[in-house]
Amino acid sequence: MDLVPALEEPLNQPLKSVLGPATAKVMAEHLGLHTVGDLLHHYPRRYEERGQLTHLADLPMDEHVTVVAQVADARLHTFASSRAPRGKGQRLEVTITDGSGRLQLVFFGNGVHKPHKELLPGTRAMFAGKVSVFNRRLQLAHPAYELLRGDGEETVETWAGALIPLYPATAKLESWKIGKAVQTVLPSAQEAVDPLPDSLRAGRGLVSLPEALLKIHRPHTKADIADARARLKWDEAFVLQVALARRRYVDAQLPAIPRTPRPDGLLAAFDDRLPFTLTEGQQKVSKEIFDDLATEHPMHRLLQGEVGSGKTMVALRAMLAVVDAGGQAAMLAPTEVLAQQHHRSVTEMMGDLAQGGMLGGAEHATKVVLLTGSMGTAARRQALLDLATGEAGIVIGTHALIEDKVQFHDLGLVVVDEQHRFGVEQRDALRGKGKQPPHLLVMTATPIPRTVAMTVFGDLETSVLDQLPAGRSPIASHVVPAADKPHFLARAWERVREEVAKGHQAYVVCPRIGDEEEDPKKAGKKKAPEDEADKRPPLAVLDVAEQLRGGPLKGLTVEVLHGRMQPDDKDAVMRRFAAGDTDVLVATTVIEVGVNVPNATVMVIMDADRFGVSQLHQLRGRVGRGSAPGLCLLVSEMPEASAARQRLNAVASTLDGFELSRIDLEQRREGDVLGQAQSGARSSLRVLAVIEDEEIIAEARQEAMNLVESDPELTGLPGLRTALDALLDEEREQYLEKG
Repeated sequence: MDLVPALEEPLNQPLKSVLGPATAKVMAEHLGLHTVGDLLHHYPRRYEERGQLTHLADLPMDEHVTVVAQVADARLHTFASSRAPRGKGQRLEVTITDGSGRLQLVFFGNGVHKPHKELLPGTRAMFAGKVSVFNRRLQLAHPAYELLRGDGEETVETWAGALIPLYPATAKLESWKIGKAVQTVLPSAQEAVDPLPDSLRAGRGLVSLPEALLKIHRPHTKADIADARARLKWDEAFVLQVALARRRYVDAQLPAIPRTPRPDGLLAAFDDRLPFTLTEGQQKVSKEIFDDLATEHPMHRLLQGEVGSGKTMVALRAMLAVVDAGGQAAMLAPTEVLAQQHHRSVTEMMGDLAQGGMLGGAEHATKVVLLTGSMGTAARRQALLDLATGEAGIVIGTHALIEDKVQFHDLGLVVVDEQHRFGVEQRDALRGKGKQPPHLLVMTATPIPRTVAMTVFGDLETSVLDQLPAGRSPIASHVVPAADKPHFLARAWERVREEVAKGHQAYVVCPRIGDEEEDPKKAGKKKAPEDEADKRPPLAVLDVAEQLRGGPLKGLTVEVLHGRMQPDDKDAVMRRFAAGDTDVLVATTVIEVGVNVPNATVMVIMDADRFGVSQLHQLRGRVGRGSAPGLCLLVSEMPEASAARQRLNAVASTLDGFELSRIDLEQRREGDVLGQAQSGARSSLRVLAVIEDEEIIAEARQEAMNLVESDPELTGLPGLRTALDALLDEEREQYLEKG
């Protein structure tokens, strides 16, 4: 008799049956919570003590926050507006304080009456809303609030104990409503099945899972919270590492054809012609890859390297080694622009070695074909034929490579460029095209701290290229505070003109294209006055290019590049820019990866606060690729004290991608560490902070490896099997599997 499903039932109960359909619907749609178990694992983000107030001084912009504070004063203003022309419009401004700072709340129209009666000076309450900036001051427009009355009232009952849990919330569901829902399902925590082996739990002095769930949601002391978090961190780290260890175990059983280069073959001929020597790093990483290729199990390796560290060279040598051994190699790029660029640079690097079967081709030459969705029929037919016959040793393409029609003669190696832009199913489909599983090399220019690599790519071995090739120039980076110091922005455009005058070129990057159709639903609605305080839309390529042509960059040739252009047009623009015919390229982030124009020395990133840290670092890597020094200007209108500006200052202060990736992670916390980009699901990491909990992750990895080696099927651990199913829902399981 299998007791586990029966034990699991209370936690598998749909929230609808416990909390009612309306609340359950909001929880499912906005927080991704569907069952009692999901809600029990929706942990508080932090806790407020009744006697203490939250820090208003460090509220993040544009986030839904919950604060506990005291009303300092409240004033009702009347004003005239289009809706109330006779001065009958009403606005209530309430200032709240916590001792560290003050924050303004604002209510409009009919929404003023209730708060005007309730939010009297001296009142303490919890307020929830989205932080915005109005007149250079932080404010919450129309926040929801819950008064905190004296003892003996139901509020204190609801917020049992002196610690008030504050939950990750949304506009539709405030923290305290989530708290009440959690209290309703908390008794079910007793039924939670423990995934950790008893020996592991006892050996590390961890509390049981039911106890941890009770303590995290209803702590009486700070020690309760610490106990609960220590235990729940182990759950997350361990279950995840077991999933990865099982994956590695399965991979290690797969067969593959060993691929060893011939001593006098294509690779040797290529190396003989190199006009430079490989860096020490490139030699070391190449050796790791060649050792893997020579084994009878598929290589699964992640190649990390700073922008411009020469990853493409390492990948090309691996591909040549496989061609030498009689196999074929496929390189997958996320965009057509990038595939064309890789094809150009690979054929240039190889010269007549890429002209197999052609007049003038070298002795060991092979064919290097390009395959993208927008190719003409004849070219496409020829490329497909070359792949099927084995005439083409190397193919470079977009996901067009994955289509059913594409047949390989003998696929031996798959190189995936910029893995985080490539879906899992796509990589898997390509893997299925080999007679036996091909070797896999994943390249990323986004530096990933070691623990993140262990967490996200735990089924891949990692190689790191951290030396830049000789002759690369340093890049100076500066933040341009456009709102505080408009003359700095004017100076930025002068710098662009100066670089162009020296014969160089410039990029201007914007977050948006600007040809988006206005949403008819939104177009019809008039904005309420409180929405006017919202930020303006991000700057757009088409608008900015127009303004620059007529204004600060008048007389220079300015072109645009964005993802919605026709492939041929994109390629033509890139060719003109690469040839030096265009002075300034105004683009979206399509230039983020792989674009290589050594003559471009300056980049201006508009609304830089709208980009992530690693994205800014990637973009910046497009300049300084030649012998002239690079300059990157980060333009932002955000106030100096904002978290966004601190992020930009961090990017400006260091060129070390690994350092930046740590900063990025610390700021985003566990955000999308588990590849939300691929799986679309929420991150499964709720209490585990990948940077802080380095030791736990490393220990959990070791424990997981030991366990899987001795019991790959986890026969003795039904609780762990259940937790694996729950934590790694179908999608994420696949994501991890396909690494």
